[in-house]
Amino acid sequence: MLRKAWLLKLLLNIWPPFLFTGIKVTELSSDFRQAKVRLKMRAWNKNALGTHFGGSLFSMTDPFYVLMILARLDNQYYVWDKSADIDFIRPGKGEVTADFYVSDDFINEIIEKTRHGEKYQPTVNVYVKNIDGELVAKLNRRLYIRQKNKPTLLT
Repeated sequence: MLRKAWLLKLLLNIWPPFLFTGIKVTELSSDFRQAKVRLKMRAWNKNALGTHFGGSLFSMTDPFYVLMILARLDNQYYVWDKSADIDFIRPGKGEVTADFYVSDDFINEIIEKTRHGEKYQPTVNVYVKNIDGELVAKLNRRLYIRQKNKPTLLT
């Protein structure tokens, strides 16, 4: 796992699935607490109705919570996306953004819930908004988190 936020941001921005769909990480704090991602409308990334592809809206939210939590927990944990769903609220046109935040309280909650090898499966919400701040889509991302080198408890 990369420990330098600026390098991770650079690599994500040149990663072909983001680069060729118009997804760009505009902010990633050096402490991995917050990130902001933008998706600009381009001729090659809009559907027949002139709006963003739903898959692009979904993709722009994909790796961030996993990567940010991994960076905050110093590689002592398994962190995976377990499931996700998206609710489209209004057509996504023009530029849309998503913000991510991993609080100290959330990190402490993860540590507490996985202390004895338990798996923890919190759901985090991501809100994709247009340039006017209107909600375009809401995503619920369920994570799987467990300490490495601890026996898994049957739960």
